[in-house]
Amino acid sequence: MIAAVRKGIIAFGHFWWDFLIGDTPELALATGVIIGVAFLLAGSRWAGAIILPGLATVFLLLSVLRGRRRAPGG
Repeated sequence: MIAAVRKGIIAFGHFWWDFLIGDTPELALATGVIIGVAFLLAGSRWAGAIILPGLATVFLLLSVLRGRRRAPGG
């Protein structure tokens, strides 16, 4: 019984790891960074409106560049 519960917990953890992290851990890290910066800028609406989309754009561009380097023929 305990082995089945342990196996289920491990499978559940593997599912969430693959779902959230997948093959692009930098995007999961970027999401955490953007959420953290959003909390820090909670009192400043204008700074948040400028900085947060800029951060998202930078992280997405870095991810695309990384993907192009890893792709065959890229």
